[in-house]
Amino acid sequence: MSDQKHLYSELAATGPYEAKIGSALITMVEPHVGHEYSYNRWYEDDHFNSGAMAMPWMFSGRRWVAPKPLQAYRYPADSAVAQPLDTGKYISIYWLTDGRYEDHMAWTVATNKRLRADDRVHLERTHVYTSFQTFRGASYRDAKGPRDIHALEYPYGGLVLEVIDAAPGRREDLIDWLKAVRVPVALTGSDAAMCLYFEPTPLPADKMPYVKDVEGVDNRVTLLWFTEGEPTKSWDRIFSKSGELVAQSGLGRVELVAPFIPTLPGTDKYVDQLR
Repeated sequence: MSDQKHLYSELAATGPYEAKIGSALITMVEPHVGHEYSYNRWYEDDHFNSGAMAMPWMFSGRRWVAPKPLQAYRYPADSAVAQPLDTGKYISIYWLTDGRYEDHMAWTVATNKRLRADDRVHLERTHVYTSFQTFRGASYRDAKGPRDIHALEYPYGGLVLEVIDAAPGRREDLIDWLKAVRVPVALTGSDAAMCLYFEPTPLPADKMPYVKDVEGVDNRVTLLWFTEGEPTKSWDRIFSKSGELVAQSGLGRVELVAPFIPTLPGTDKYVDQLR
């Protein structure tokens, strides 16, 4: 035990530890029909902590859900992310400390292998859009208020996931345009308080077999919009025309716009509203 304690002390004493997002785990999941309650209880009672928050360098997390009325807002119908379009009724998001991605990955792969061996992995689910994603910055509506590191702890009423595939070789141009033009205009005077930008990274070779690789890692951009109220409050103002605006820019194609609301931890609220 003393040697182990010494090792933990050494690990904690070196390397980056700033309160700064370096990457995120974004995992959008579809529980299989008839397993909605068991999936929710497993995630709430075990996996949110044992499979995520208890691991080193993961410093914030939150779950979100899309009841059936919210699913109706999703588009485009031919989404390259979700097929059918209502697939992926839960999404969990976690922040990883900047500079600690490799350290975290070494731990999470080993832990998830252990959870699988101990029969603590709920297999009646499908990963729709799951990947670790590199943080590319944030835009804010207000000069003061919650910043990116607070986004999963501040009681925002809604989240809108937006996935865009950049035109070949234009991802940097797309991100620049989003930051300089589209997002600031959308945030001004709206119910959305911030927008965070990410780009997916390939999953490790020794990932769990039930998690599929995200397509388009070389040209995809993920936006996370956080809204003060329900995500549909500013739908017409911000989100309904996103596909048209991106297409008009010539920089890419919107593959999914999907609203969510936060789950209520420890409960089965909304589980009966998924289908």
